[in-house]
Amino acid sequence: MDARSILAGLRMGQAPSPEQLRWMAQGLADGSVSDAQAGAFAMAICLRGLDDGARAALTLAMRDSGNVMAWDLPGPVLDKHSTGGVGDCVSLILAPALAACGAFVPMISGRGLGHTGGTLDKMEAIPGVSVALPETQFRQVVASAGCAIVSATADIAPADRRLYAVRDVSATVESLDLITASILSKKLAAGLEALVLDVKVGSGAFMKDIDAARALAKALVATATATGCKTTAVISDMNQPLAPSLGNALEVAEVMRVLAEAERGPLVEIAVALGGVLLEAGGLAEDVQAGAEAIDQSLRDGRAAERFGRMVSAMGGPVQFVENWKRFLPEASVIREVAARDSGYVTAIDGEALGLAVVALGGGRVVESDVVDPAVGLARVVRLGTQVTKGQPLAVVHAARPDAADRAAAAVRSAITLGAQAPAPRDLIRERVG
Repeated sequence: MDARSILAGLRMGQAPSPEQLRWMAQGLADGSVSDAQAGAFAMAICLRGLDDGARAALTLAMRDSGNVMAWDLPGPVLDKHSTGGVGDCVSLILAPALAACGAFVPMISGRGLGHTGGTLDKMEAIPGVSVALPETQFRQVVASAGCAIVSATADIAPADRRLYAVRDVSATVESLDLITASILSKKLAAGLEALVLDVKVGSGAFMKDIDAARALAKALVATATATGCKTTAVISDMNQPLAPSLGNALEVAEVMRVLAEAERGPLVEIAVALGGVLLEAGGLAEDVQAGAEAIDQSLRDGRAAERFGRMVSAMGGPVQFVENWKRFLPEASVIREVAARDSGYVTAIDGEALGLAVVALGGGRVVESDVVDPAVGLARVVRLGTQVTKGQPLAVVHAARPDAADRAAAAVRSAITLGAQAPAPRDLIRERVG
């Protein structure tokens, strides 16, 4: 068995065997599969696809390429994952809220992919925070704070570590099979009892239409359930940024407005919906509605904020971050409003274009070696249905240089469509699967 024969079979449309996939996953993990072969493997799967059995086999092979964790904690081990969108910083809200309700959340997260932001990049916008924790410290933070948001250690799904980086630079991010295997290999390696998946659909998501999102949700739920992890998927709307800010430090600021100032909005709506599912699945609530109410209360009374602060300090961040978050977060040197050139209602927002504008500002990566600037991004992005007049701000650009701000402003104007009539409102939660 060797990489070339496996790749040749994939090229011809042959379904790889579980043994071949285990061999490839191990080769990705130990380096015997080259970068060129890893890229060809990702592209072949993206173009040819896998059947249900091969998709599950790839997921398990990637999970088993490293250590699979086990926990001994006085509460259920739960987690959430989003398939990626713009302005999506729900993980930083939901993890401490779940911890405040008695759950333990070992959240192994990723960095930005394509136009979408990465949870790890957002955590690292907080000065001093390290997401690369050794397993012993990871366990200590989960036990003491109830949650930890970290990168996968070298021993957790190492095959995915290689493939994840390759996907970002080889235009294979959108593959249903690779998304499923990547998400679940890390999550299942974390030793979870229950998982909820936030599958995004719309202009700012990888899945642009409801059929594609539904197919991904079903693939994720079926694959995870087959391994014994109780899993539900929620399909949510991503036709506009979830938060009014895009960019790492700017999104952390939105998180703190929810946690420390009890601000309401779409971030809370999603967190409450996902948290309700998890608390019911983990036996901490009688039903989903009771679970949702418990999550909401933890956000209102400050218990979630306290857990977030405990997690941040345990991961190397400021001890008083929750109380003084405004003075800790970095700020861009150029801050500029983007004025509307016409009047009308906001009828459409190209979320992917806005996400790419943030990447171009330095808030994401074009190649995996790029260094992210945590301060740059877009703030106060208008919402769908908003009536704006000529000269009114569509967004506020946070940039490192004036020329970068100019380019971002042009991208914002192109991404936001104004019309004579307001669009019909959309439900944030579209469907539940599983």
